[in-house]
Amino acid sequence: MVRCQVSGAFDYIVVGAGSAGAVMAGRLSEDPDTRVLLLEAGPSDNSFWIHLPIGYGKTMWSKKYNWCFSTDPDPNMNNREIYWPRGKTLGGSSSINGLIYVRGQREDYDHWKSIGNKGWSYDDCLPYFIRSESNQRGASEYHGADGPLAVSDITTKNTLIESFIDGAGELGVPRTDDFNGAQQEGAGYYQLTTRNGWRWSTAKGYLKPARSRSNLVVETEAQASSLIMEGTKVTGVRYRQNGIDKEAFASGEVLMCAGAIQSPQLLQLSGIGPAQLLKEHGISVVKDLPGVGENLQDHLQIRLTFEANIPTTNDDLNSLIGQAKLGLQWLFTRSGPLAVGINQGGCFMRSLPDETETPDIQFHVATLSADMAGGDVHKFSGFTLSICQLRPESRGYVRIKSADPFEAPSMQPNYLDTDLDRRTAVAGMRSARAIAQSAAMSPFVKREVKPGVEADTDEALLEYCRNNGATIFHPSGTCKMGTDDDPMAVLDERLRVRGVTNLRVIDCSSMPTLVSGNTNGPMVMMAEKAVDMIREDAEGHRS
Repeated sequence: MVRCQVSGAFDYIVVGAGSAGAVMAGRLSEDPDTRVLLLEAGPSDNSFWIHLPIGYGKTMWSKKYNWCFSTDPDPNMNNREIYWPRGKTLGGSSSINGLIYVRGQREDYDHWKSIGNKGWSYDDCLPYFIRSESNQRGASEYHGADGPLAVSDITTKNTLIESFIDGAGELGVPRTDDFNGAQQEGAGYYQLTTRNGWRWSTAKGYLKPARSRSNLVVETEAQASSLIMEGTKVTGVRYRQNGIDKEAFASGEVLMCAGAIQSPQLLQLSGIGPAQLLKEHGISVVKDLPGVGENLQDHLQIRLTFEANIPTTNDDLNSLIGQAKLGLQWLFTRSGPLAVGINQGGCFMRSLPDETETPDIQFHVATLSADMAGGDVHKFSGFTLSICQLRPESRGYVRIKSADPFEAPSMQPNYLDTDLDRRTAVAGMRSARAIAQSAAMSPFVKREVKPGVEADTDEALLEYCRNNGATIFHPSGTCKMGTDDDPMAVLDERLRVRGVTNLRVIDCSSMPTLVSGNTNGPMVMMAEKAVDMIREDAEGHRS
């Protein structure tokens, strides 16, 4: 085992350079007297396809930049294994995601506070959203203009997106130009984490400006294997790099930012987790925390495919001339489909209005169609309306299969495990059909390809969900924060692991409940807030 030390020990070791880890390393290293080590299992983010917004159609399947996980067979999904891509490079999933910038609803964060997580109300979190953001629209009550994370508008209007927005309006959903403003409910164009036609990951926004600092060490292709413990005190991290097992040590804290799958996995491998599970795999129990790996939540995506009677992005991608046109458009103007990824428009609405006061489903509207996200586009002029339930009740788990740190854990999402989740999925599909059949949109729809008009009963639609539903890439909750009297809470409200010193978890696993929307923006906010907590606690120890 090689001991890795630079000028003695580090103050902080950050495990994972993703949506949270890049923020943590970038912010903490702003203090020249603070020594930070950032460990990333994947390579550097130097692929052109990472930085081209539509390039995630390539990285979606790249084993170099993507963990390419699959879930266990899910009994609620007719025992299908669901493909779960996760980022494995600097920037993590922010380097391979769909770029959509959505914060969720005020009520999400107020709920976190109401269940005992002091300091996590919407009013507490909003300043960190603003701090993180460099919005193309400039500073306002809800937005920042000087932060590291670039957020841009889609400036070119699209016929299909416009008809969708108008169609949603016929159902009573208002048009909005800001899903992250006073209220989320509405239909409109998404803002994206892009700048001048390029992806703007956390690696680009937070890490790149920090790389020249002598107090920050970034190690790529360095996969953490376990924590180094002295009793219940964490002192460092073991990792493997280029086939060599190494150790690094922290005089301050180890900050786990490995994501909702691998943070609980690493805790379990280190003896922190459900005692029975650890004993089954011959791991000595350091701290029995039954909630580690439990409480898994994800947004289940249901895709409805339509053939249009006007050209769509499918036509351009299926033609050499069309590809050349898109390429030239991006090259000379940094605009067009290559600059905005796949999903341009969306909608937040109530599919079960008698049961919820805020939107319970989200639409992602793509001007192309494929059998799955990132797949080859269809040969016809297609587009996609996909829906997901925003606050699923179903809960799954992440559990190690062995003591081998390089074996992927068991991932069981348990999609559609509750009656509400099943009814919301069906209601969401019916809402999608209603918009497609609206006076505004129906002139552009040639036919519904999937599920097809023959699937008309609730039972048939639910069966379609079971056979075709997939992740929309938001696994969360597996190391949730909570109160002392919650036996499943892994973290306190300052993201410290209970019963263990010098260890925090800062990633989507920290969320007690899934936010109502895409998770990258909320995760950046949480990391910004965590940096302040860490600095405050360190100052408190010194004083």
